[in-house]
Amino acid sequence: MANGSRHATAVAAGGLVLLGALASCGTESGTAGPSPRPSASAGRTAGVSPHSAVPSDAAGSTNDRSPTSAGHTDRPASRCRTAELSAAVGRMDPGAGQRNFPVVLTNVSSRTCTLYGYPGAAFVDAAGERLGRDPERTPGDPATVTLRPGASAWAGLRYASPGVSGARTATPAALLVTPPDEREALKVPWKAGAVPVSGNASSVFLTVLQPGTGP
Repeated sequence: MANGSRHATAVAAGGLVLLGALASCGTESGTAGPSPRPSASAGRTAGVSPHSAVPSDAAGSTNDRSPTSAGHTDRPASRCRTAELSAAVGRMDPGAGQRNFPVVLTNVSSRTCTLYGYPGAAFVDAAGERLGRDPERTPGDPATVTLRPGASAWAGLRYASPGVSGARTATPAALLVTPPDEREALKVPWKAGAVPVSGNASSVFLTVLQPGTGP
């Protein structure tokens, strides 16, 4: 009876070994059924999105972008361009043998802009030829002038009265006014008579720009 039990156990064990071998052969050949699916976290770990790919420039957060890509609402106002300004020469203020004029720049645009420093100025004749030398800059402390739409800044234009100085004179047709850091000038008709162009005390002076339309 004991011999019979051992024989039955041996036969059962042999059958299990044979089934295991057949199952192993099926897995290696790919015929034993589909291969196991990857876990749901595998794709996310590898950085694969289940949806269509999103361009990297749109997918990044705002913290990943360069500062220049941020909105412009927080940026300070930029400088005024010539096309955004009008120019005028105010009423003469005589005194102590001097002639003084405010040269006024007004913001005619719809945005706020800034001016800093000295404007350029040149007297010209009817043909557009320059009369005299470039104005000299009066020492001063430049400061940024912020111009809202419709606001103005002015610089003082000063020269010795030709009747007092004895300088050689010419009568300009216009004054060309160039805003700071710009190349295009604004043309203002000149109606204040002769100006010094050469000789003694023929220099013309300009002050820094400041808010308003004159002293």
